[in-house]
Amino acid sequence: MSFEHHKDLLGLKDLGKEEITTILDVAVPMKDIIKRDIKKVPTLRGKVVVTLFYEPSTRTRTSFELAGKYLSADTVNLAVNTSSVQKGESLRDTIKTIEVMGADMVVIRHSMSGVPHYVSRNTSMRVINAGDGVHEHPTQGLLDMYSIREKKGTLEGLKVAIVGDILHSRVARSNIFGLQKFGCEVRVIGPSTLMPPGVEKLGVKKYFNIEEGLEGVDVINVLRIQRERQKKGLFPTLEEYANLYCLTRERVSRARPDVLVLHPGPMNRGVEISSEVADSVTSIINEQVTNGVAVRMALLYLMMGGSRDEIAG
Repeated sequence: MSFEHHKDLLGLKDLGKEEITTILDVAVPMKDIIKRDIKKVPTLRGKVVVTLFYEPSTRTRTSFELAGKYLSADTVNLAVNTSSVQKGESLRDTIKTIEVMGADMVVIRHSMSGVPHYVSRNTSMRVINAGDGVHEHPTQGLLDMYSIREKKGTLEGLKVAIVGDILHSRVARSNIFGLQKFGCEVRVIGPSTLMPPGVEKLGVKKYFNIEEGLEGVDVINVLRIQRERQKKGLFPTLEEYANLYCLTRERVSRARPDVLVLHPGPMNRGVEISSEVADSVTSIINEQVTNGVAVRMALLYLMMGGSRDEIAG
């Protein structure tokens, strides 16, 4: 089944390998558009995309907004903290209002897991999950996979380590679901208090020791540590976390010589990743941001039916 037949993108768990490959393939010419002097093609002229973020986000929201604009769609950002949601409007009413205004797609982020699925069942608009609670963040997973494939030439059979707060990470889940479709060995590394109970049931290898977990891996994906986790007592101090899990040059040296380092951003330098590693040649963190726009352009294109001829512009 090709991805074009999907109304929504709610997660990578339910996408097949071929569907993911289609998205990554279409993102390649999209990246070329971003590099042009004039970054505009008429592909989605007349289509309307609304971004609805109930959690703060600069990167993801801007990325979707630019993706829409580069394809000539009209993008509208609904700032929830200044909207009628503050007056007590229900989510269902908000979605219905956006729909009757003529929007074709809503991109939603919410702190509660499952909200995009609820929205999907209650609207004829297309829905993209831009992160729901601790469940999934499918477009981040896709841009990570695109970034790896672009540098390595393939996703097949790689060893990928995900380091940090696995328990609360929707990025980790989307990466696990996506990478396993390509036969990757996924390792999760972090303190026991930030590891989901029974995480091995997802088919991953679990490590509490970072040196051991990074041995011979092709890719290291470092997750952002959220300071509020420390306030909840899930680890003693940021300094102690850094001593045990910060990705330093010495720790990176345990991986393969051609290892790639990824981070979804924004980074806490000196906590989960050292500046030395973040700014090194192994890091593709800045390129991930560009790739995120390309992948989101591919999704808008595939879901709202542009024609292939128009990609060439």
